[in-house]
Amino acid sequence: MAGEHDGRQALRLGVRVGALALLSCLGGCRTRAPAVAARAEAAPSAQDRRAVLLKPSHAFWQAKAPEVFVAKFEVSQGEFFIEVHRAWAPHGADRFWNLARAGYYDDSRFFRVVAGKWAQFGIAGDPAVSAAWKDRAIPDDSVRQQNVRGAVAFAMTGPNTRTTQLYINLVDNRRQQDTAGFAPIGRVVVGMDIVDLLYSGYGESAGGGMRAGKQGRMFAEGNAHLDRDFPKLDRLIRVTVR
Repeated sequence: MAGEHDGRQALRLGVRVGALALLSCLGGCRTRAPAVAARAEAAPSAQDRRAVLLKPSHAFWQAKAPEVFVAKFEVSQGEFFIEVHRAWAPHGADRFWNLARAGYYDDSRFFRVVAGKWAQFGIAGDPAVSAAWKDRAIPDDSVRQQNVRGAVAFAMTGPNTRTTQLYINLVDNRRQQDTAGFAPIGRVVVGMDIVDLLYSGYGESAGGGMRAGKQGRMFAEGNAHLDRDFPKLDRLIRVTVR
């Protein structure tokens, strides 16, 4: 019986992800932006990624995201998928799309997981890369969707301060986050049970949010600091977008 259940679950996941991939393709075909991105700014090869990541002024970063795309997160607990809608938050979707396809989030950590609140990530494991992006803020997007459970938005400290860090709402945070201007770019559509498993034992002590002013060591030392001092943090192995 367990084998049959696992098989059915895998089939449902495959059907859902396949449908999302098709939706992403159709969304791209309806707009001009994805065609421009594909023509002018293909994702860099693995050996070129670091060079591109270290140069935020590179033309690569000007590409617009597809109208709808899916991001696959491979993490130490398993896999989950986020469906991003550019119409929800254009500046945020473009930034996430480009960072993800350049590998910025690969081999990083979920450094701020607070049970009953959110799971935050988005500081590169390589200190040189995180330093290059620390102050590269994007303009605000208006809040067009709500910070319900599973919604994903950029962290910020105030107006026009979003850079690379995002959080996943573990519960309904509308009352707190919507009124403060946190604009969701997408939502977890498959694997929220995996997100719920992310280690939350350290709470705010592994670095906290952007407002707390305790992220200095993460930027200075990267994964070396987190793996040494907070070894139970879950790993973000890879993000792929399509």
